Amino acid sequence: MPIPLPRTCALLVGVILAGSGSATASPCAAPGAWFDPSAERTLGTDEVLDALDDADFILLGERHDDAAHHRWQLHTLAALHGRGALGAVGFEMFPRSKQEPLDQWRDGELTREAFLEATEWQRVWGYDADLYMPLFDFVRTHRLPAQALNVDRDTVRAIREAGYEAVDEDERESVGKPAPASEGYRDRLQRVFRHHPGAEDSDTALERFIEAQLFWDRAMAEAMVAALDAHGGPVVGIVGRGHAEYGDGIPHQLKDLGHDAVRVLLPLDHRAECPEAEQADFVFALEPERTAGDPPRLGIAMEGRNSELFIVEVLSDTPAEDAGLAAGDRIVKAAGSQVRYPEDLQRIVARQAPGTWLPLVIERDGEQREKVARFPAE
Repeated sequence: MPIPLPRTCALLVGVILAGSGSATASPCAAPGAWFDPSAERTLGTDEVLDALDDADFILLGERHDDAAHHRWQLHTLAALHGRGALGAVGFEMFPRSKQEPLDQWRDGELTREAFLEATEWQRVWGYDADLYMPLFDFVRTHRLPAQALNVDRDTVRAIREAGYEAVDEDERESVGKPAPASEGYRDRLQRVFRHHPGAEDSDTALERFIEAQLFWDRAMAEAMVAALDAHGGPVVGIVGRGHAEYGDGIPHQLKDLGHDAVRVLLPLDHRAECPEAEQADFVFALEPERTAGDPPRLGIAMEGRNSELFIVEVLSDTPAEDAGLAAGDRIVKAAGSQVRYPEDLQRIVARQAPGTWLPLVIERDGEQREKVARFPAE
């Protein structure tokens, strides 16, 4: 989030390869239950769906590499569709320029391979496509309208480098001027900026960074409004949780566009603390154990930039922390193989068995160093 590309923002898109950690459930709710942070009470699925009846927009936040998050999104989409309460599904994973192949996929005109090629999945998004295919299959099976929410990476880069006012309308894909960030959002973005690899330490660089994030939020908000106008509501957005929580990001821009009927739903990881009242309208408590088939976790937030992979954050009590990895490190190799994209590292980590060691080569301060991540035995 040097240049905030569609797959690079640690706060807004955040690839978190988290450690497996304790199996203790969240104190808020038992697995399988919904929780209302403002009322501090658990709810049943019917109660939550009833509360969504008046929503024009529903944002389902995610951590992009987490299979449990995507399973929850899929089940929530199915529940909404079963009630006849699903107008369209918007995907952060696709820029507007990929709307045509997304429509072709939805209409059954493309194979999986042709779809991923036509949308340039590896270049544009870069995460494991298998995590997302059940969601894409869902809109195809039910022929639901699917909306590409994002903008091209060069568009965001232009805003980051020159600022919104200096970029002409065509170059910024006709995205309107974003509403200013709330104080809380600015604080969170500033914290992310400090951990951003290679970030220039200046007030101008920080302001451009924040401006680019707001532009990104605004672009997705405008795309969701277009989907509402074309297909009716509610429009459900599959987006990184940082774009949705605390009423900032996309909800803030939707409000500026005249839409207040926005609901934010988030998954609650089994080790997570109870969310703050302002964080989401409802959260869903995930299962306390990692299910068979989920990949092991290293414990980092990372971003890809110009075919290079950087660590943005190292989580505590994880193999990454024990290995001495740090924010700002560039991951050069894993298990002897070159890594350039998030998916490269995800594939390698997924092959690790409990109790094994993963040799890494990282670059720090211009010097390459060898590290070893040790995965705990189950």
